[in-house]
Amino acid sequence: MNLPGRLRMTTLGDLLGTLHRAEATGTLELAEDIGRTHRVYLSAGFVVAVEVDGATATLGEILRRDHALDDGLLKRSLLRAISSQRLHGDVLVQDFHVEGAVVGAALRRQIITRLERLDQLTDARVLFRVAVRAPRGALTSAPLPAAQFLAGKKRARDTAGGVKSARAPGVRLCAPEKTRDVAFRVLGVSPLADEPEIRRAYRRLARAFHPDLHPSASDDERRSLIERFQAVTEAYRALVA
Repeated sequence: MNLPGRLRMTTLGDLLGTLHRAEATGTLELAEDIGRTHRVYLSAGFVVAVEVDGATATLGEILRRDHALDDGLLKRSLLRAISSQRLHGDVLVQDFHVEGAVVGAALRRQIITRLERLDQLTDARVLFRVAVRAPRGALTSAPLPAAQFLAGKKRARDTAGGVKSARAPGVRLCAPEKTRDVAFRVLGVSPLADEPEIRRAYRRLARAFHPDLHPSASDDERRSLIERFQAVTEAYRALVA
C-alpha cells in the first residue's frame, strides 16, 4: 500500500478508499503545518473513530440537538462519566436508560460530521500508523459502513486536472511522538506520580474544561475549553489509558 505524503496530492476520499480496499488496520493522521493533527482510526478498512484537533460537536450537543435530551440529564450523566472514568455514552445507556440505538446513532453522526470537517482540508502531511491503538469508545464491534464514510467525499478524479503529476513520497510509518514528560506537565503532576494520583488530576481537569459543563461559554471560550480538554485527555491516555 502506497499513500501520497501530502493531502494536496490526493483527497480524503481517495485515502479512505485505498485503506478500505487494503483492509488496513491503524490510524490515518493528517498533520497540518499550523500544528494541528487529526486522526482517523480504521479496523480492517472500516472507520471506527475520528479525532479532530479543534472545535467539533460533542456527543452531548448532538444528543441535545437531534434527540432533545434534557440539559440537566446530559450534565448529570457527564459528571458521572468523568467521576467514574466511564464513557459518556455508556453512562447514558446503563445509568440513565437512554436507548442504545439513540446513543449509537449520535456517535455515528459525530464521526460523519468530523469526516466532513476533514474533507475540507486543502493540505496536510499524511501518515499511517499501524501501531496506534484506537481510543476508548471506538466503534470496533460495529464500524461505520463504507457507504457512510466514502459517500460524498471529494475524489481526485473529480477535481479539475485530477491529481498533480508530481510524484509524491510514500506514506511514512512512525512511532507515537507524545512523550510522558509532556503528559505529566499537562496534567500538572510529578513524574513520580502513581496511577491514582494521575486519575485524580485527570478527573479534576476534565470537570474544569469539558465544554458540555460550560453551556454559557462564548464561541471563543468554547474553542479554548475544547483545546484544553483535548490536551488533558491525550496526556491521560499517554500515561494510563
